Order: sequence, then C-alpha cells, then structure tokens
Amino acid sequence: MPIYYPDILQETYDPLTFSYTDQQVMLYAIGVGMCADPLDARELPFVYERNLKALPTAATVLAAQPGVRRGFRPPPRLPPGVRLSEPNLLMLVHGGQKVELHKPLPPRGTFTAQVRIIDVWDKGPGKGAILYNETVWTDEAGERCVTLTNGYFFRDDGGCGARTDEAPRGHEMPKRAPDLTIEIATRPDQALLYRLNGDRNPLHCDPEVAKKAGFPAPILHGHCTYGLTCRAVLQAWCDYEPERIASHEVRLSAPVYPGETLAFDMWRDDEIISFEVRARDRGVHVIKHGKTVLRD
Repeated sequence: MPIYYPDILQETYDPLTFSYTDQQVMLYAIGVGMCADPLDARELPFVYERNLKALPTAATVLAAQPGVRRGFRPPPRLPPGVRLSEPNLLMLVHGGQKVELHKPLPPRGTFTAQVRIIDVWDKGPGKGAILYNETVWTDEAGERCVTLTNGYFFRDDGGCGARTDEAPRGHEMPKRAPDLTIEIATRPDQALLYRLNGDRNPLHCDPEVAKKAGFPAPILHGHCTYGLTCRAVLQAWCDYEPERIASHEVRLSAPVYPGETLAFDMWRDDEIISFEVRARDRGVHVIKHGKTVLRD
C-alpha cells in the first residue's frame, strides 16, 4: 500500500515510555566506530561504564522498542475513515536527521517519547516522496530533553498526492575552502555491528535484498553515517566533550558502503560548525548541509 495523503497527517501515536542502560549507550558508540583503538584515552569514556559519556546522536536509537517498525514510527491510531499508509520500506532510505539536545544526554535514564508526522512532499511518480516526522522526549519530571526530526525518502511512493512545493532547504554552506578536513575509515562489518542497535532492515546486511533495492551491496545505515559525523565534530572541535553539542543535523545525499573511508570537510563560524562528507575513493558527497550548534 502507498502513502495516503492527507490521511497520514491524521495518524496519531500513543506516548512511548522507555528506559535505556549504559550497555545500549556503549553499544551505540561501538556501532559508530568509537574506540577502534582500545588504548585511545579520549574515546574510551564512550565505551566504558566508568564515567561513561553518551554520544548525542545515540538519541536516534535509544528509544527503539519491539513493535516500532524499523525505527520509522510506532503503530498509529487512526481516526474513523482514515486510511493506514504503508509505504514500501524496502525502498526507504534515510534522507535527513536532526537532534536537538535541550540538556546533555545522560548515559542512562527513563523518558517518554511522543511522535508526530510533520508533512510529506511528493517528488512525482517514479521520483519518490519525502516524509518528515518529529519525536520529542520528556524526562520523568515532564521536562523536554531531546527533539528528533527525521527525514525519510521513500523511493517507490512518488505520486501520492502530497505537497509538491519545495521541501525545507538545508543549512547554507560557507563559500570558502574548508577550515579543516579529517578522515575516518569505516569497518567492512560496520553495518553488522550497527544493526544490533535495533535497525535490522536486511538492506544493510543481505546482499540479495540490497540488489533487489537497486544497490550493488548492502549499504551502511543512514543513522550510522549520521553518528560518524557527530564523532568527527567531537574529535575536531569539542575535545570529546559531548555536552558542548546543542544540536546536530545533516542531509544524507548518497549511501555509504561499509569499509569506505570518509573525508569530513568542516568550517567553523563562532558556535556554528558546518560540514560535508565525501566517500574519499568514489569522490561522492554522502552528507550535505551538515550543521552543529555548540554551547558556550
């Protein structure tokens, strides 16, 4: 079944109360390649329970629970007469992500998440559709802690009748040469590690499924690539202090294949870090319009 518009905007969701532990925080950090050198004293605190630090982008996976459909959205409630949308998940790729941290992410805790669909843009038959949703976390005192904004590109669901005007623009990049470029190598088994965080879409591990979806090999999770960009900013500009990150957002422009080396081109303007990411050996931009806002 396709996306039904505007029906999908009337789908409502029950709040989801969840808890996570230090084990999930450490597994996420390992999944995005932290502490590949176990003697690296700067990265060890992200994978060791003593004085554990949580990567800000871990918020993208810590609310995952059984029954949440591949991290896309929980089962909805439907008002009378509203059709349930069932977009083709095999043809789904992650298109964009933003995490806003209203306070630093703790290494363990209990929160309530509320999901809503913001809007859908129709690129036309054969061109796909872009869906944005928002998830807000509140803590046990009822205070807002995290706001997640997700963009999903459904490559098989164009022509759904949604909005056709221009989708929200990405962060405008500086016109000068990068202030800094660093490289990070992904592991050939990176997607196999990362999927243990909860996203078991076979697109990321099964060669036959990847071929059916139009890729020559399994691709890295978009959320994993997103986590790598946060890791790069922490390394380059934050001295590995995650509490300095107030928000972190990207547009995913092309898939990453596990084992590739990524080049991170970065610019700093006061509290704003702008960045783009290239698959070094293919010369393809895999992340565009990257923006991190730092706290003082």
